[in-house]
Amino acid sequence: MHAVRHALSITGSMAWEIAWALILGFALSAVVQAVVRKATVVSLLGDDRPRTLATAVGLGVASSSCSYAAVALARSLLRKGAHFTAAMAFEIASTNLVVELGVILALLMGWQFTAAEFVGGPVMIIVLAVLFRLFLSDALVRAARAQAGRGVAGSMEGHAAMDMSVRREGSFAARLVSPEGFTSVAHVFVMEWAAVLRDLVVGLLIAGAIAAWVPDAFWQGFFFDGHPLAARVWGPFVGPLVAVVSFVCSIGNVPLAVVLWKGGISFGGVVAFLFADLIILPILNIYRKYYGARTAVFLLTTFYAAMVAAGLLVEAVFGGLGLIPDRADATVPDDGVRWDYTTWLNLAFLLVAAVLLIRFLRTGGRAMLRGMGGSPGSGR
Repeated sequence: MHAVRHALSITGSMAWEIAWALILGFALSAVVQAVVRKATVVSLLGDDRPRTLATAVGLGVASSSCSYAAVALARSLLRKGAHFTAAMAFEIASTNLVVELGVILALLMGWQFTAAEFVGGPVMIIVLAVLFRLFLSDALVRAARAQAGRGVAGSMEGHAAMDMSVRREGSFAARLVSPEGFTSVAHVFVMEWAAVLRDLVVGLLIAGAIAAWVPDAFWQGFFFDGHPLAARVWGPFVGPLVAVVSFVCSIGNVPLAVVLWKGGISFGGVVAFLFADLIILPILNIYRKYYGARTAVFLLTTFYAAMVAAGLLVEAVFGGLGLIPDRADATVPDDGVRWDYTTWLNLAFLLVAAVLLIRFLRTGGRAMLRGMGGSPGSGR
């Protein structure tokens, strides 16, 4: 029982440490999504030119989503005419280049990891675009589009199909401060939380259990800690594989990344691990349903190669610039609740979350929650 209590204590401490940052990140994301219409997104992603891919990245960042919702939304964009490469770039950006992930990385691991996220993400997308140009055949794209058109259900279909943006016309500020804008922000905020909550809780529980029960010596041996060159090369290759079998995606990966970093994985290995939320086993099965088995294997292979490349490059660049933080400074939170700045920030942002939740429930939110699973064509 002591071991279980220790693991739960670490889980609770991590959750308390990042609560305010999560609320802030999702609130900022909700503000942007409230004024960006999905029809606009589709119209801008018609090819795979560099400018279009840059637009896809920007729109993906603005359309922050959990991994399941992002994958469903990418399929929706593809069905409506978006280019396959642009849809995948959008998918990557909407899960791995978002505000809330960056804030939590800075809070738990240091600003260097946040910087690495925003350097490695574009690198991964560039590598992926090159691999698609070289190896993605027209026949495979046609088969993927045909399978996508069948509308086989995956996960979070209803959520991905919902357009919760403000419908009224006007400037950004005018739409945002209107009653409809308040409602839209509340809807996006709560629905994003509902989408990510399961993975976040699972990720925290797994991280707490591993931190409490798995000795650092195991990870140090597994990641070749003590052999600098081997560790730097090995980390980006093995990081995504650990993510694949962890079944945790999106922000839920961050607490486990803290444990792995403390245990000995390389800096670039952490980056590759974080990006691998889009090739975990449940999502690979969704790719199979959405695009067919051949395309699912192709996505696994190319995504993995791009993640490894991004991890290796980040390791080399940040190492060369002396920006990799000292692993000895890494700590896994286990102090519980204390009266410090974190507690005051949590109380303030929990109040903000409560206001948005009340607005959500008073404006049809319960029906939206029931429609989260939905069908590919659901939503409003």
